Amino acid sequence: EADFVRRAALRPGDRLTGPAVLVEPHTSILIEPGWQARVTGHDHVLLRRIAARPRRDVIGADADPVMLEVFNNLYMSIAEQMGAVLENTAASVTIKERLDFSCAVFDAAGDLIANAPHMPVHLGSMGASVKAIVAQNPGMAPGDVFALNAPYNGGTHLPDITVVAPVWDDTGEKVLFFTAARGHHTDVGGLTPGSMPPDSRTIHDEGAYIDNWTLVEAGRFREAETRALFLAAEYPARSPDINIADLKAQVAACEKGAQELRRMVAQFGLEVVRAYMGHVQDNAEECVRRAIEALTDAEYLYPMDPDFDGNPREIRVRITVDRAARAARIDFTGTTAQLATNYNAPEPVTRAAVLYVFRCLVDDDIPMNEGVMKPLEVILPRATMLSPEYPAAVIAGNVETSQAVTSALFLALGVQAAAQSTMNNTTWGNAKLQYYETICGGTGAGRLSDGSGHPGTSGVHSHMTNSRLTDPEVLEWRFPVVLDEFSIREGSGGQGAFPGGNGVTRRIRFLEEMTVAILSGHRIVPPPGLAGGRPGACGRTRIARADGRLETLASADSRSVGAGDVWWLETPGGGGYGDG
Repeated sequence: EADFVRRAALRPGDRLTGPAVLVEPHTSILIEPGWQARVTGHDHVLLRRIAARPRRDVIGADADPVMLEVFNNLYMSIAEQMGAVLENTAASVTIKERLDFSCAVFDAAGDLIANAPHMPVHLGSMGASVKAIVAQNPGMAPGDVFALNAPYNGGTHLPDITVVAPVWDDTGEKVLFFTAARGHHTDVGGLTPGSMPPDSRTIHDEGAYIDNWTLVEAGRFREAETRALFLAAEYPARSPDINIADLKAQVAACEKGAQELRRMVAQFGLEVVRAYMGHVQDNAEECVRRAIEALTDAEYLYPMDPDFDGNPREIRVRITVDRAARAARIDFTGTTAQLATNYNAPEPVTRAAVLYVFRCLVDDDIPMNEGVMKPLEVILPRATMLSPEYPAAVIAGNVETSQAVTSALFLALGVQAAAQSTMNNTTWGNAKLQYYETICGGTGAGRLSDGSGHPGTSGVHSHMTNSRLTDPEVLEWRFPVVLDEFSIREGSGGQGAFPGGNGVTRRIRFLEEMTVAILSGHRIVPPPGLAGGRPGACGRTRIARADGRLETLASADSRSVGAGDVWWLETPGGGGYGDG
């Protein structure tokens, strides 16, 4: 039974304990058992819980198929809620509009449990960042939050800053989980605005290097110290206020994840939550092992555009299947040695590409987690462009070489022709404004698990990137540019029984002086087809000057532009499948 009380009868300071119903002229407020309503000094009604939440769901720790699906979705939902907080609270266009970020949940050891469907290149490599923080901070305490972007300590490239937050038990003595949010910061310094310099030769040419940085200490956001860190780089950040604002948004996202994990523990109990973290990994592992059973030994030599110095860049991969163990070895021996330029991909990035490809082979709705990698042995000889050593430049490796690794694996497996295999990374800016975007293109045609073929898709981001393009209205509002054209590049997909997807044409007119840069691929070597399918068309980057001159840029290049100059980008198409 519940008491019915008229709202008008209550005065500031009065309290009403549930069960009760507070009746107003146009509404009613239900006060449930274990809750109390208090009228504040401003005559507002404040509800608060006064009794511990009863544990409503009593289930065992053994794996149950129904509860496994429930927990799969619960963990992914937490990561999605983290992403919503980050999107809503970030300041930069890159994170807020383009959604160039990723959020994930990890266990106490730093193993990836679940992620939202954000950026595959982030998600497959974030575990290395979390484990680096775990290893280097045995004395971490409640209220501490960490940040890093170090490619040689679990990072990808310097603009991608990862914020890692431990989730403590009620006593504050034991870490139960970790939450992490990685966001691409529009500018962290470096040789060019937007921190994607085409001519970087060491990691320090690319911006502020952040390794094992205590971002929040005992609950205090270290704003002054963090700002000084960005400004102390050899080539300092150009907009540290935006960096600080985005980092605060990442901290908020991690806190949202922590809150939801605590709610799970309150509802199901710590033993059950931890047990199902293991079960979802075991399930992912078993799904990958089943997919491996259908594979055969394969190899592929994937050609990239030559390096700036004219030397070839090639990815060699051999896949060996152990049917008895239901496992596979992915061996990159023979890949081009570490480069003097910046197309080196840090080892976590290469592993992220492997993780993504084998997750794609699974025809089940499972989160991408650490279990996917357990049946896989990845061999990466040191000092190659897929496992560079400090202080090699890596800015293009994360965004370009990772795409090539993905296509090499799909081609070796006979699953899909090459996608455009580039992100067409475009940056522009000056001392006060910086912008970064990746441009979509065509995907490769291929075959499905039942043997039937499928065409590629036109004008989409693919594989290691999953960001979106800024709305034209927002782009033109925030920056002194006009979007003159954005259209499908008809005929750029490779021909075949199933054609590859078409790339796009994008033309942006500048209204004031800027520095503009491109980091791209497949401007010289076309994206390969598969099973007799033809390659996709190469991409092309040009500048149409206001005086009528037309300049063609290299795969990695930069120029100064003025008012009236037009950035003219044509992205590659995907390869075709089958002899058409």
